[in-house]
Amino acid sequence: MSGWAGQTLRLLSPRWRGLLRCGPAAGRTRLLVTAGVGGVFAAGLFGASRRVLLHVLGVEGIGDLLAYRLLSMIFAVCFALLLFSGVLAVLGRLYLARDLPLLHALPVPRHRLFGARFLEALGESSWMVLAFTAPLFAAYGVAFRAGWGYALVAAAALALLALCACALAALGVLAGVFLLPAARLRSAVFAAGVTLFVALYVAVRLLRPEQLVDPEAFETLFAYVEALRAPALPILPSQWAAEAVEAALRGRTAAAALGLGLLAGFAGSLGALLVPAAHRLYFAGFSRSQTAPARFRRRFRGLPRAVRRPGPTAALAEKEIRTLLRDPGQGTQLFLIAALLVIYLYNFGVLPLERSPIQTALLQNLLAFLNLGLALFVLTAVTARFAYPAVSREGEAFWIVKSAPLSLPAFLRIKCAIYAVPLLVLTEILIVGTNLLLRVSPFMMGLSALTVLCTVPGIVALGIGLGAAYPDFKAENPGQAATSFGGLLFMVLAAAFIAAVLLLLAGPVHRIVLAGLHGVPLTPGVRLWAACACGAVLLLGGLAVALPLSFGARRLARMTP
Repeated sequence: MSGWAGQTLRLLSPRWRGLLRCGPAAGRTRLLVTAGVGGVFAAGLFGASRRVLLHVLGVEGIGDLLAYRLLSMIFAVCFALLLFSGVLAVLGRLYLARDLPLLHALPVPRHRLFGARFLEALGESSWMVLAFTAPLFAAYGVAFRAGWGYALVAAAALALLALCACALAALGVLAGVFLLPAARLRSAVFAAGVTLFVALYVAVRLLRPEQLVDPEAFETLFAYVEALRAPALPILPSQWAAEAVEAALRGRTAAAALGLGLLAGFAGSLGALLVPAAHRLYFAGFSRSQTAPARFRRRFRGLPRAVRRPGPTAALAEKEIRTLLRDPGQGTQLFLIAALLVIYLYNFGVLPLERSPIQTALLQNLLAFLNLGLALFVLTAVTARFAYPAVSREGEAFWIVKSAPLSLPAFLRIKCAIYAVPLLVLTEILIVGTNLLLRVSPFMMGLSALTVLCTVPGIVALGIGLGAAYPDFKAENPGQAATSFGGLLFMVLAAAFIAAVLLLLAGPVHRIVLAGLHGVPLTPGVRLWAACACGAVLLLGGLAVALPLSFGARRLARMTP
């Protein structure tokens, strides 16, 4: 095959061949595990979405209106996510990838190289959004009893929307690299996206939308219905996609074709602008991006003398702290965590506990126990972002660490300790703060704090151990390591560990709380049950620390430079 298509396929061939190559049995096992977990998640999302849609459609008078407005909101969120991820993917594929100097030395026209890398960025930025929204649109089709025509229209609308978002992102990046180098531009875009997300979420929470279902605020509900009937902004591609899918659900083929035509025309117009812009601006912008990355220098004079000890252990701990403080991306991540912490506490502060038909004291303790699991899941997500890539963050310099006078188990224990302390403090703040807002009993407060103390080291050790077992020393950013097979395995095992801890504690905690509410003394059987549950939690936490670190150390030891 020759010409533009042949060159594009040859430029893309390393990418798709790497995706299709499963390798030995271990690679096939990873693929099967990933597919199985993805299938279970998709089935759960489809079932939950279908149930919510059927409940919404059951609302007399406004059910269809609510469902269609929800569809419009889904497309708006998808477009925003596609645009944001498109900017990051275009920057990574077209300006910051490590193989670009080699590709630019090939006898390939620049606009064809741009086209091939644009297709890679399109797939990289859209596959996750499309995978997560597919069960939602399948639920819409089942709830509305739509046919195959609806499925084709929804697929075409999502594909064209992703193409429009990535083309807009590419045009913005082509102009943006002349204002900032590519590395700084990616950091600026990420920081702006995080700030915008936090600002929008805080604004929505301050509006307190839960008042819309309050019978005492009936006038507000009518105002909300009138707002639903108001037309949405018609100039956004997400609105064209929503109107096309809505028309397909109603069986109006001509209206659906009109929406798809608007999307296709807009995508074609963007392509007509993108081709000459890439021919004129891409290589000049790429040359400007070949600058040293900006570094934010923070003064760190080392560990305090009271805790400083001579030897490789203290040196490695100090090096790890210096590396974290010198990473310019950590500031944005810490800002996001602080904002989510405030939002998390605020959500518990506005719970209308006094209006619940359940006894207030029982509801407070029930929410506190459920909040324990929720806080541990939040910890798992933070661990996947910070602790899991800790070994991969060593990069190609890991072989220097391996040749140091320090054993690999000690190396992993140091990393585990460095991350476990701040994450333990963060989780304790979440638990204690929400329990104070819920005004729980002293027993539940102490139980929650002690459970967190026993489980946080296990979750962090699980992240460090699996991150060492499945490292990615060539990852361009920590997020790539966290989204690999090892990251997925860590999330699954951490969720299973949290579920096991909650199941062990649920029975005795329920008996103790009920006994306290009714003023009944605990029986010897309940005391023995509680003691056995606490012992099992301690044993499970110890195994969660020891086994992953040992497994990760053995896997690292088998790796050769």
